[in-house]
Amino acid sequence: MAVWATVFLEFWKRRRAVIAYDWDLIDWEEEEICVVIAAVFGIVIYRVVTVSTFAAFKWALIRNNSQVATTGTAVCINFCIIMLLNVLYEKVALLLTNLEQPRTESEWENSFTLKMFLFQFVNLNSSTFYIAFFLGRFTGHPGAYLRLINRWRLEECHPSGCLIDLCMQMGIIMVLKQTWNNFMELGYPLIQNWWTRRKVRQEHGPERKISFPQWEKDYNLQPMNAYGLFDEYLEMILQFGFTTIFVAAFPLAPLLALLNNIIEIRLDAYKFVTQWRRPLASRAKDIGIWYGILEGIGILSVITNAFVIAITSDFIPRLVYAYKYGPCAGQGEAGQKCMVGYVNASLSVFRISDFENRSEPESDGSEFSGTPLKYCRYRDYRDPPHSLVPYGYTLQFWHVLAARLAFIIVFEHLVFCIKHLISYLIPDLPKDLRDRMRREKYLIQEMMYEAELERLQKERKERKKNGKVHHNEWP
Repeated sequence: MAVWATVFLEFWKRRRAVIAYDWDLIDWEEEEICVVIAAVFGIVIYRVVTVSTFAAFKWALIRNNSQVATTGTAVCINFCIIMLLNVLYEKVALLLTNLEQPRTESEWENSFTLKMFLFQFVNLNSSTFYIAFFLGRFTGHPGAYLRLINRWRLEECHPSGCLIDLCMQMGIIMVLKQTWNNFMELGYPLIQNWWTRRKVRQEHGPERKISFPQWEKDYNLQPMNAYGLFDEYLEMILQFGFTTIFVAAFPLAPLLALLNNIIEIRLDAYKFVTQWRRPLASRAKDIGIWYGILEGIGILSVITNAFVIAITSDFIPRLVYAYKYGPCAGQGEAGQKCMVGYVNASLSVFRISDFENRSEPESDGSEFSGTPLKYCRYRDYRDPPHSLVPYGYTLQFWHVLAARLAFIIVFEHLVFCIKHLISYLIPDLPKDLRDRMRREKYLIQEMMYEAELERLQKERKERKKNGKVHHNEWP
């Protein structure tokens, strides 16, 4: 995906150059004179309280699936908060941009665009970053859990890992947001136009509508929003970020984006032709600051996916076990047989008598084994309770941590080198366009030379006719 993002941007530059040339905008320059963090913590607190409530629920179905139920409801609430905050952030971005008092219209647009993107990007992805990199990292361990206001345990990841929670977060948010955007882009203008036609019928009667000229019918359509294509650009840029930044956790994101864009192309065409007034055309050499934002997202996606693979997934722990602790340790191979015993090695031992009073289990486990259980297992790399440092980190923990950091550094440098190599190898201008531009420049210079030569020849003839002949003149 990192390579694709680079190739996409490079080929977009080539496409932009072709379009700019066709519209004679290659050398055109416009002449001018003269609150997110709180919402994230709210979702975190909701997840902490809800998972405890669902875990103690009377219905076995909800009690046994408390983690999934908490994640699903939290994502839906998070989506509603995202939509509400987007409205607030637009007003805040407008206010801050006006306070800056930019000198030109393009400076105003760039400043407003950057603020709107940052606000909405953080608003959309803050919970996703929390789940990917913070969920379950600071919960403590059995016998020493960290608690919120000394009451609720901090939420932990699903037993299969945090990728399940991250995948649910991205899937639900992406589907809901795309559905809502398509409704607002087409459904809202349809409802407004229906209401306008209803008011016209009430004022003039149903037969009056037939005699309206076309321009008056067009005038009754909805005007284009004040920011032009800003919302369209913003939607595509946010979608680009959503499909590249966490693609390692949700590989279906590009497919969902493709299906959405195929549908949206037709919806936008229908909206522009039938529901909106004809927009006023304006000249632009390129997409402006949006291209820089796309490049920034491409760089961020490399870093984020490196952390997702190294920290959120089990890729590095499995690799360390295969080469260092598994049956194939020291043999230089890592096949399926080398993973025998991995689950057991990833679980630590805890003595049940070391539980806090508030965390003691309701049963001693005698109904399963016939005798009370003395030990249980939990997912971590910690020493057993009878070691010199009970529940301290094992050597395997430090090996996994070092391998994760090494992977992040190597992965980032390797992918960045590939990105820069691709950017260097793909020229910004297609060869045929470069040849056309060179030929056009040559023809213009030739025409200017011929025009100047013709002017000088006329001046020389006039001087001869008037008897004013100067020697050593340029022929």
